[in-house]
Amino acid sequence: MTLPTSKAPAKNARAKSTATGSDRRARTTRERLLFDALRGGRGSALRARDLRDALASVGLSEEDPRLKESYDALRQLTHTEADAELDLDAFVRIVKPGILVIERALQGMLVLPEFGLFCEEVERIFERVRDVRGGAVADYIPQLGRVDPELYGMALVSTDGQRLSLGDATTEFCVQSTCKPVSYCLALEEHGSDHVHRYIGCEPSGHSFNELTLNGDGRPHNPMINAGAIMSGALIRADLTMADRFDHVLAKWRDLAGGARPSFSNATYLSERGTADRNFALGYFMRENGAFPEGTDLVSALEFYFQCCSIEMTAESMAVVAATLANGGVCPTTGAQVLSPDTVQKCLSLMESCGMYDFSGEWAFSIGLPAKSGVSGAILVVVPGVLGLCVWSPRLDAQGNSVRGIEFCRELVSTFHFHSYDSHASSSKLDPRRRANEALRDLGGDLCWAASEGDLDALRRLAARGAALDSADYDGRTPAHLAASEGHLVVIELLADLGVSLDRQDRWGNRPLDDARREGHDAVVRFLESRAAETPKS
Repeated sequence: MTLPTSKAPAKNARAKSTATGSDRRARTTRERLLFDALRGGRGSALRARDLRDALASVGLSEEDPRLKESYDALRQLTHTEADAELDLDAFVRIVKPGILVIERALQGMLVLPEFGLFCEEVERIFERVRDVRGGAVADYIPQLGRVDPELYGMALVSTDGQRLSLGDATTEFCVQSTCKPVSYCLALEEHGSDHVHRYIGCEPSGHSFNELTLNGDGRPHNPMINAGAIMSGALIRADLTMADRFDHVLAKWRDLAGGARPSFSNATYLSERGTADRNFALGYFMRENGAFPEGTDLVSALEFYFQCCSIEMTAESMAVVAATLANGGVCPTTGAQVLSPDTVQKCLSLMESCGMYDFSGEWAFSIGLPAKSGVSGAILVVVPGVLGLCVWSPRLDAQGNSVRGIEFCRELVSTFHFHSYDSHASSSKLDPRRRANEALRDLGGDLCWAASEGDLDALRRLAARGAALDSADYDGRTPAHLAASEGHLVVIELLADLGVSLDRQDRWGNRPLDDARREGHDAVVRFLESRAAETPKS
């Protein structure tokens, strides 16, 4: 990532801070480095828009809960001027509440370091897939049959909270079968795997999602088909009233979505309930085979399942849910541990093998990611450790999966190194995670070059990106050695100001002071000797 700079002259009145002595002491090294890097050196102004643009460019939203205090402080300081200039005190007060996120973002250390380039590729895929118009909306549930078939949205959220939304990503839709992974997770959290899988299997069924069939033990094949999801619901807080059980589920959805409040479509619930002959038949078939826990009320279990299917979300909020699964159960935008890692591991395993109805085998083969589809046209997709996404388009294929959604995901894994079994050794695909590691390896060489050239701005930018200013090359020579050899006093002064050791030895036993003496750089010699005299002897 290249930190944005602003060279525009100050035209508006300067935003004054009211810093106290303790505020000034809070000007930590890392905050000052970020400040200098953002403004492109000490001679440039930093404006409110520069900070906003820098965070937006890496995919961080002003609605991110982790940055709420920082953005509130920014709005307070600039309420009279939308693009006021920020001094160091103001900058420190703004970034301090969110410094852990902001620092990693501006250092290019988020999971998708080249977020802008990644987004460009995703947008190209999204627009290419827009022309795919095969399939038809689900009409066996009347409310779903009335949805505009042209609607098309996609949103993704990285495990660091980077966001991208395209198309109709803020339009609400019923989650339908994408509720099944969540219901399964809640059952696991409450009862544990051993208990849950006394009632639900973990194998693909080989049949349609609503087939009247059970496994050899008389249990639903897996929690990603209707019979299994009905059973998952029957296991969730069975000790509570129906209203309290549903409130419990809605609260968990809200936590998974980073605080986004889900809606509920009563019309869809009534529509689904009124056309639920097959699901009622499934329920009675399961009861006949003794599949339910003792004391289960069949009608309540079915109605609870219909309610869960009728929850309404947007692609944006569903993407946060998927990202929480991608992040081991920790919501990326709040930092809350919503689900245990063990629960998520089990859920993702079954999503990958069973999540796409009777297209699941083809999906695992060609796309190779945990996912769950729903007949509303949504597909919830997880790239473990990287991101979660939701693509929504109501036209379905014969298996009940979104036609555009399938094609979008197919192109996504053809472009990016996301398939579970992609090989780094042979893949020619793009890996949007890779530069973060490569950049760290390159920083040492960049530091040495900047120090030898006396480039203060480059040194500040590299330090802001997390480079260790005392790192050494294979000969043990640090940026201080190179700056001293070339006589760059301003670099030596900057390194000293940032607390970098100026007394390290290279592999020949030379210190920066020895290099400066050898090359006859008297000003550097005097400065280093004065620093040595001030340093207590150990």
